[in-house]
Amino acid sequence: MIYSVIGYYSLILGLCFSLILIFFSVRNFNNSKLLDPKILSFTFLQFFFVVISFLSLVLSFVFSDFSNETVFNNSHTTKPLFYKIAGTWGNHEGSLLLWLFVLTLFIFIFLLRSKSQPTKYKILTLVFQQIIIIGFFIFLIKTSNPFNFLFPTPEEGLGLNPILQDPALAIHPPILYLGYVGSSIIFSSALSATSLNLITKTWASHIKKWVLISWIFLTLGILLGSIWAYYELGWGGFWFWDPVENVSLMPWLALTTLLHCILVLEKKLILTSWVIILSIATFTLSMCGTFLVRSGILNSVHTFANDPERGLFILIFLFSLIFLSLFIFFFFYKANKDTPTSFFWLSKEAAIIINNWFMMYFLSVVLIGTVYPIFLDVLSSQKISVGPPFYHKLIIPIIIPFLLMMAIGPKLKWIKSNLEDKIYLFILLVISTLLSFLIVKNFDTNLLVNTILVSSALYLFLITLRDFFIKKYNNISQNIAHFGFSLLILSILLNNFFSTEIITNLKVGETFETENTKIIFEDISQKKEKNYQLITGKFIIQNPGGKIDNLSPELRIYNQPNIVTSEADIKTTIIADKFIVINLVQNQEYFNVRYQVKPFMIWIWLSVLLISFGGLTSLIKKKHEK
Repeated sequence: MIYSVIGYYSLILGLCFSLILIFFSVRNFNNSKLLDPKILSFTFLQFFFVVISFLSLVLSFVFSDFSNETVFNNSHTTKPLFYKIAGTWGNHEGSLLLWLFVLTLFIFIFLLRSKSQPTKYKILTLVFQQIIIIGFFIFLIKTSNPFNFLFPTPEEGLGLNPILQDPALAIHPPILYLGYVGSSIIFSSALSATSLNLITKTWASHIKKWVLISWIFLTLGILLGSIWAYYELGWGGFWFWDPVENVSLMPWLALTTLLHCILVLEKKLILTSWVIILSIATFTLSMCGTFLVRSGILNSVHTFANDPERGLFILIFLFSLIFLSLFIFFFFYKANKDTPTSFFWLSKEAAIIINNWFMMYFLSVVLIGTVYPIFLDVLSSQKISVGPPFYHKLIIPIIIPFLLMMAIGPKLKWIKSNLEDKIYLFILLVISTLLSFLIVKNFDTNLLVNTILVSSALYLFLITLRDFFIKKYNNISQNIAHFGFSLLILSILLNNFFSTEIITNLKVGETFETENTKIIFEDISQKKEKNYQLITGKFIIQNPGGKIDNLSPELRIYNQPNIVTSEADIKTTIIADKFIVINLVQNQEYFNVRYQVKPFMIWIWLSVLLISFGGLTSLIKKKHEK
């Protein structure tokens, strides 16, 4: 109980320091030669009390303090220590406290790392950030208090959802939130710079680091979530257009576009309005994503209990921030008179703007597919789900010119360019088309469309691969990130073409055989673990060519809460994953067996790591490097 008391009053003190900071910021803004040292001290104290509050919740979970309602609803004495700690943010209240923790950390680091920036700019950024922080404080204390008391104190807790008890998912939310919350600094900074007319090359160089940090963490967070869904949920895939997957993808698309605009603005004073709008959009989408998931509005395995009061607060808070940002943009933004409004059609500027529009199209498709079912449910009480066919039909045709533009765009020059000295672009296109035709012709699919799709992906892959040998260390971060993206798209396409799946019901000792594969259900074993009963199936898989694999998928029957989960067994090689998962067939002796061969899965994960590494290289490279 003592931890809950400390945690709650630390939140109250943190909110008080927010109000104090706004007071001192307004007073210091009029006398802006130097930043008042008290502001930095109070920012640290605010962060300190939020840390105390967060640690209090962690300790409540560690010591199973069931007088705390959040601990009671999301923990159990038999849970391993690691998952007790992870349970801190594996719920609505704790995850919002984690948001607040990172918000206060980032603004403190921002003030420490921005000493060379104009004082008014730093103060105004702090004020905008404190508005967001105050919103989170009020939201936590008023509707989502993680320190509510239960009396009398229960003897045991309800436990954490077993599918959330996984190492990848335990570290997935904190990393994802670092990406989300990083966008808040970009948002506050952009509003501050717009208000003071400071959208310049110098500002772009300053804020680029925050864009890169946010983008890297968001990329890695999405990767961890995708890997977890792949082996934990038994889907056997890396992306299923689940609404919660989509709400993390949308800010990533906006942030990726913003990153490219910032890199251009750093070199040439163009795309200033793009930068401001994307800074606002990225943070808005991050907020929408977090709140939609945590409020339970979206129907997904990731979501939490719905609460109308929370939803109303979310809407009011979001609309207030959007209104504030749009007001500042329309009334304070002044376009530079020297900024060109039109570009030569064959130039790097034109290519960047075209790719921006492609990214905005992809973002719009994902946004409509995610939000439309919510609006339909509200307006007509009809419940629908928008699945992969919707996204594939709208995205796949457009991704072809996008990949071609992504391949050619970086090879163009600023202002005006020509392709007379770029004969290799045509040669590689021919090679890509021929190779793609050879790959696709053996499949019973749309030959023309798939050949064009694979050839565009292969074309980007070959061009980015060539850059490593021709350009060597010139612009190495771009080369790595673009090569990683080309490898990702190519791996996804080949994975889609070459994947195979067998679904059947088997009893122990039975065999299922196809033309190429033989599945033998050899045996099952049972074992008692700390907080679940383990059933392990033993399978022998005879593959083409006589190669034999032994796979052991699991069923886990948890005691609190009483839930059965499936744990896939996956044998990974550089060529393909062998994936098998079992489920109980109700009231029968049979097990439902799902066996898949998923080619190039490891390359999908590695390609995303390469993309992130490209961003990291850009973040740490020396100033004298190009």
